[in-house]
Amino acid sequence: MAVDLKAGRGATGGPIDLELAPKVKRPAGERCCDPVVYPDVEREQAQRMAAIAKALGDPVRVQLVDVLRKHAGKVCVCELVPLFELSQPTVSHHLKVLREAGLVGSERRGLWAYYYVIPNAMKELSAWLR
Repeated sequence: MAVDLKAGRGATGGPIDLELAPKVKRPAGERCCDPVVYPDVEREQAQRMAAIAKALGDPVRVQLVDVLRKHAGKVCVCELVPLFELSQPTVSHHLKVLREAGLVGSERRGLWAYYYVIPNAMKELSAWLR
């Protein structure tokens, strides 16, 4: 039945009798109801997975991980820059975010840094998503 709350009338035009229970204040700390489900993910694990998800929250970073995981070895940042319409410092920043999240590793050789996907880095996240 459609209700016009402003007019206090139902679809037929007659008045609606609403019986409201008085609000009862619960003692401090008392729940209103029991939880339906509890998290399976512990706080520390959730923080790790959130850091990975946050790092992958940028499309460029997803593409960087995709390129690195398909590559047989370590990839120089100078090889990655031409793949994107971004400057080398910007690509390096994205790689730093991925490295801090534990998704990629790096190795310095002279002036250049070489990047690679850390094996099993996304294993925990992908297992939880299944």
